[in-house]
Amino acid sequence: MLETVELAPRDAILGITVAFNEDPRSEKVNLSVGVYQDEHGNTPTLKSVIDAENILAMGPSNKAYLPISGSTGYAEVVQQLVFGRPPDHMAGAHTPGGTGGLRVVADFLHENFPKASVWLSDPTWPNHPSIFAAAGVPTKTYPYFDQSTNSLAFERLLATIETIPSGDVILLHGCCHNPTGIDPTVKEWRQVLQAIAKRGLLPLLDFAYQGFGDGLEQDAAGVREFAEAGGDLIVCSSFSKNFGLYRERVGALSFVCSTKDSAAAVQSQINRVVRANYSNPPAHGAAIVETILRDQRLRESWENELAHMRGRINGMRQQLVDALEAQGVPGDYSFITKQRGMFSFSGLSKAQVEQLREQYAIYVVGSGRINVAGLTPANIDRVAEAIGAVVGK
Repeated sequence: MLETVELAPRDAILGITVAFNEDPRSEKVNLSVGVYQDEHGNTPTLKSVIDAENILAMGPSNKAYLPISGSTGYAEVVQQLVFGRPPDHMAGAHTPGGTGGLRVVADFLHENFPKASVWLSDPTWPNHPSIFAAAGVPTKTYPYFDQSTNSLAFERLLATIETIPSGDVILLHGCCHNPTGIDPTVKEWRQVLQAIAKRGLLPLLDFAYQGFGDGLEQDAAGVREFAEAGGDLIVCSSFSKNFGLYRERVGALSFVCSTKDSAAAVQSQINRVVRANYSNPPAHGAAIVETILRDQRLRESWENELAHMRGRINGMRQQLVDALEAQGVPGDYSFITKQRGMFSFSGLSKAQVEQLREQYAIYVVGSGRINVAGLTPANIDRVAEAIGAVVGK
């Protein structure tokens, strides 16, 4: 039977890293996968994380299973971080990364709202449609990016929301939109919220980069606008980026419900989905996050480290624009400095991306998305020169 299995295509993003690792050229640069790198091209373990692990190592050891929905202490600190003041009626789960949370949502929707479609931004993270397709949930798209202006296609976004059938789900990026790096303003968030409420849609916010845009509080503005409005809401959080806990798979799923009874019913359905999927979550990464957020010294240390990462990313945005200008690359790339988070929608075509890889060993996602955190003082001039060569001076 196994001889009939066909070779699956490589993942649209992680597959690029496989190709990068197989490339023997010493000058190669990986600007594809969404992992933070410091100015030396390394992905560091935060000092606050090391200190938290030392505290955990000295404490009592317990390797028993967590409950199906995970640690209640972890859920408490996550809800405070995300919402500021947590809503009154909530359900949720501690999940294996933000991806695990999205899959739990997908299975939940398939079981409880089988006629609903999930609307995704165009473009979106390439794994979004795969997650919902695997759960049997249909997806559709709404306009998000205006290529002619390298900005948010806000009017078209609103116009499309007004056509979405009541009872469907709309997925929004909480901040640092992946792949464009373009977020709504607070005023625009409020307009989107009003349009969603008017249509009777269920908002789902993928919140993977809190603190990587403008700050922990600023980046939560959209999520909190929805929560404070009092309607139903789903939020998937990830702590891979802002805590640097990529391989620990630390995420959370939060449902904001209108009543205590509905929260209890939703929690029972979440538990049912989790039990049939991964049974209960891993403990170590969540314990790190909880330890840091409950300790004032560690939290201050973590926030300082997060600010440093954010500052480096935003600084590299400006340096990339300056380097492109210095190389005489035609066009106005100042829009890159207005984007937020790890990613920039560069405007490079698929053919130009392939040329960068084949001729210059610079690896970029086919959509032209660049991981700005992969740029360093050592490689930025070469990257700018290569972009100039493929764009044509």
